[in-house]
Amino acid sequence: MNIDRLRYALLSFVAVGALAGAAAAQESPPAEPVPAAEPADPVPAEADPDAEPAEPEIVAIPAVWAPVPVDAENRSAYGLYLAGRLALSRGLGESGAGLMADVVSLTPEQPSVRMQAFTSALLAGDLDLAARIRPTGDGVPPVISEAGRLVEVVQAFADDNAPAALAELRAGPIRQPHARAGLYVQAWAAAAAGDWDLALSQPSATATDPTSLFIRHNRALLLENHRRYDEADAAFRTLTATPLGAQLFRRSYAEYLERRGKRTEALAVYDAAMAGGSTDPTVTLGRARVMARGRAPAAPTLRGGAADALGVAAIQASNEGGAEIAAVYLRLAQNLEPSDLTLFRLGQALAGARREADARDVLTRIGAAEPGLYAQARLELGRSFQRDDQPEAALAEFRAAADAVPEAPEGAYVLASQLLQLQRYDEALALLNGPLLNTTDQPFEIRFIRGVAYESLDRIDEAEAELWAALQARPDDPTVLNYLGYLWVDSGKRVTQGAEMIARAHAAEPEDGNIQDSLGWAQYRQGQYETAVDTLEEAVSREPANPEINDHLGDAYWQVGRQREAGFQWNRVLTLDPDAHRRAEVERKLAEGLAPAVPVSGTGA
Repeated sequence: MNIDRLRYALLSFVAVGALAGAAAAQESPPAEPVPAAEPADPVPAEADPDAEPAEPEIVAIPAVWAPVPVDAENRSAYGLYLAGRLALSRGLGESGAGLMADVVSLTPEQPSVRMQAFTSALLAGDLDLAARIRPTGDGVPPVISEAGRLVEVVQAFADDNAPAALAELRAGPIRQPHARAGLYVQAWAAAAAGDWDLALSQPSATATDPTSLFIRHNRALLLENHRRYDEADAAFRTLTATPLGAQLFRRSYAEYLERRGKRTEALAVYDAAMAGGSTDPTVTLGRARVMARGRAPAAPTLRGGAADALGVAAIQASNEGGAEIAAVYLRLAQNLEPSDLTLFRLGQALAGARREADARDVLTRIGAAEPGLYAQARLELGRSFQRDDQPEAALAEFRAAADAVPEAPEGAYVLASQLLQLQRYDEALALLNGPLLNTTDQPFEIRFIRGVAYESLDRIDEAEAELWAALQARPDDPTVLNYLGYLWVDSGKRVTQGAEMIARAHAAEPEDGNIQDSLGWAQYRQGQYETAVDTLEEAVSREPANPEINDHLGDAYWQVGRQREAGFQWNRVLTLDPDAHRRAEVERKLAEGLAPAVPVSGTGA
């Protein structure tokens, strides 16, 4: 079995997460995506005549320092800056933020350094430092200046100084791109400061854009907190009467009804959510809790409500491609009300921002008290190690996930896939043929990777049976068409049928270099050498570092009389870290050349 082709095939499926959510925790992330939308207009805030004026602009010092600023340890601002940037580039957020803060202390007049240090501190979670060095002034872009104001608000709230948080908001609403987050937090801060009129103000009661719906949801929870239960119930009913509101907030309404002792009504709302197609595992768990007459979930505290609201803003920002902004909001949420669920989402956001080391640092803090969430965290850690090309570390995390929830198919599936990538085929098959995955209704992805495992062990008949079953489940899937088609072409068993399948795969994915390689190899096996050269040259241009494709092109060159170019391609293969079998074959070809190929046109039985 060619290892490069194996890796390609597995990556097509492992990343899909075919069984995602099977091991979800009671507090696992919501399955339904939170829609992104433009923020609604902020609730009008009165200007505070006693608000502090903006800091005066400081003129930057010359580009070349004389003398260069140094700290007490004789470390220069230049050196600290370079060290900080290096640490940040390696994903060492905490160290990088600390070094950048040292640069700010030496060069307070440098606005660009202050902005970089502020952003680094935010992403690293050092919110006190971020608040202390937040940039101000006319030259600071809104993405930085408004984030600084949001930090001031949330830190004051976290320090039990809600009046100070509200005063900052009254001085002027948080503006774009953080207007939505500021608006969500404002209601909870106002309630904590005792301004219930502002806390319970709302957009139009019939507004149905996502931001307005979330504001209305916050209002329903705040009415409950203020013990205005009839109004809270009415607010929930109106909110869940809209299609999007029903999708997003039926679970919250059912939990409210549980808290009010209305179990029958809560059960009806849970049933409606499930009938509406909800895949949120907490809906299923909530219904089971009602049936078992379990304790209702607690209502959010004011700080907890603000943290949840920031979490919603983070999901919306992430859906809009703002992974770093999402991470900032989740750092703030964690400071308000620490929770493992927030840590999990923060780890995902940091990974989305390509800060893998920071993401892993966060995910490792999630304890095993809730096994489902712990397992999801270990899966995320494993995927992070995969992205950093640390397969053994990834395997260890996937094992931990599978051990945490041994009854969950997802953990077994991901672990089997990783074992397959590490060429530990027998171990992978033990999982794939075990009771968690080898079920009557198993998805086609499991059949596919089981077929890959069998083929890797030269158990060809079993491989064909599994790959064929996978193809029957999804007849137009290009990866399965390509894999089974290539198996038949390369073995010479069903070259014509295999070539037809590969052609279908190529039509579906014309830019895929691996599928194009299969197409070229099918042409080669059928004696269409000139055509194969053209096809394989294009495949190499798409996958220049793939040793198998370069090897195939070398063979095609040889058959059309271009021996010098064939030798060049084979020599190139040896520089691309081929597996031992391919290396030996290529070295033999370099020494002996190729005998004239015999076209194959088998159709099999």
